[in-house]
Amino acid sequence: MEKLYIFMITIFATANIYAQTYTISFAATGTATTVDSVKVENLTHPATATWHAGDVFQLVLGTGINEVRINDDNLIVFPNPMQGQAEISFYARQTGNACLSIYDIAGKEVLQTENKLMQGTQKYQLTGLKQGMYFIHISGNGYFYTAKLISQNTTASETIIKYLGSEKPEVALTGLKSTSATVTMPHTTGDNLRFNGYAANHSAIVNDVPTGSKTITFAFTSTKCPPTLTDIDGNTYNTVSIGSQCWTRENLNTTKYSNGNAIPNVTDSITWAFINTGAYCDYGNTASNSTTYGRLYIFYTVVDARGLCPIGWHVPSDSDWTTLTTFLGGESVAGHKLKEAGITHWASPNTGATNETGFTALPGSNRFFDGYFGNIGIDGFWWSSTENDAINTWSRYVNNNDSNFYRMYFNKNNGFSVRCVRD
Repeated sequence: MEKLYIFMITIFATANIYAQTYTISFAATGTATTVDSVKVENLTHPATATWHAGDVFQLVLGTGINEVRINDDNLIVFPNPMQGQAEISFYARQTGNACLSIYDIAGKEVLQTENKLMQGTQKYQLTGLKQGMYFIHISGNGYFYTAKLISQNTTASETIIKYLGSEKPEVALTGLKSTSATVTMPHTTGDNLRFNGYAANHSAIVNDVPTGSKTITFAFTSTKCPPTLTDIDGNTYNTVSIGSQCWTRENLNTTKYSNGNAIPNVTDSITWAFINTGAYCDYGNTASNSTTYGRLYIFYTVVDARGLCPIGWHVPSDSDWTTLTTFLGGESVAGHKLKEAGITHWASPNTGATNETGFTALPGSNRFFDGYFGNIGIDGFWWSSTENDAINTWSRYVNNNDSNFYRMYFNKNNGFSVRCVRD
C-alpha cells in the first residue's frame, strides 16, 4: 500500500510539473466592438466550452489531463470508488449538445458520448470500467465540469455509458452563470481550435492553434446571424456567418411545416417513388439517424407554401448556393472547407476536409427516387428551391473522396438533406 501511495504522489507531481495554462482573451472589430460570448471547439481532440463576457478563458495544457477540478459541485459521481457500476449526475446550464468523455491517467480517451440535452439535471450510468484512475470531462453550452473517478472493478467486461434521462431545472439553479467565472478547457500542444464569436446579432469564426496566451480578434461584418434558431418542432440549430450569408450549421430535422402542419413520414419505398406532395423520412427509416444527420425530404416539401424553414429563413435557392461556393473560391475547393473534418462521421479518406467555415457538412446520404437508400458516411446531398425542369431540381453534392462541392440536378422524388439560410 505504501508503494502505491508513493506512486500516486509521483503521478500528480509529474502532471503538475508539465501542466501549462494559456489565458485567451477576446476582442472585436467591424460592426461590433465587444464580444458577448464565444463557443470554443477543439477540432483535434473533440471538446467544447463556452465563454461569456466577464469570464476568464483558460486552456489547460500538458502531457495528459492535468489540473482538473475534482470537487465540482455541479458534477456528482456515485459511488466513487466504483466497483462495476456508477451513476454520473450533472447540471446542464443550457439546452444544447453536451459531450461526456472519460480519460485514463495517461490522458488516453477511453470513452466518449455526445447527446443533445435540455437544461436541467442529467444522469448517466457507467458500467464495466476496468480497474484504475480516470478523469471525467463534461462540456456543453455554457458549462465545463471535471471529476476524478477510481474504479476497483476486477471483472473484465465491456465499458458502457448509458443515458438515464433528465430532471427539470429547479428555480434555484437558473442563475448559475456568475458575472465573473473562470472557464477552462483541456488542450494539447498543436490542437486546432475553432472560436465562434457572437456579438448581438453578429457572428464570426477564427481558427487558431494557440502556442501561448493571446487575444483572439473577431472581425464582425454587417451580416446579422443570431447564435441559434429554433424550428416549429423545438429543435435548436447553431448558425454560422459565411461571407454575406447566415446558414444553419446542422441539417433540418423538423417533422412539421412552419405553420405547424405535420409533414407525412413516408417509409414505404413504392409510396415514396410515386408521391408528388411533401414528405420526409429518416435515413434507413431509423429515427436515431436523424439525431446526427437530420431528416431527408422529398423536393415537394421544400416548395410547399406552408414553409419548411423557420420564419425569417428559407431553403437556399440555386443562386444562394452559388453565392456560397463563389465566396469560398469555387466548387472545386468549397467541399473541403464545408465538410466536417476527420472520420467520426465521414468514411475514410474524407479528402481535404477542414471545415474551416464551420458549416459542418455531414454525410447524411440520400433516398433515391425509387425509394431505396444511398450510402450514409460516403456522401451528402442538399436541395435548392430552384427547379431545372418539370422532373429535376438543382442541388448540391459532396463526397468523401475529393474536395468538390458539386452543382447537379436530380429527380424531385429523391430524399435530400436541407439547410436553411437567413432571408
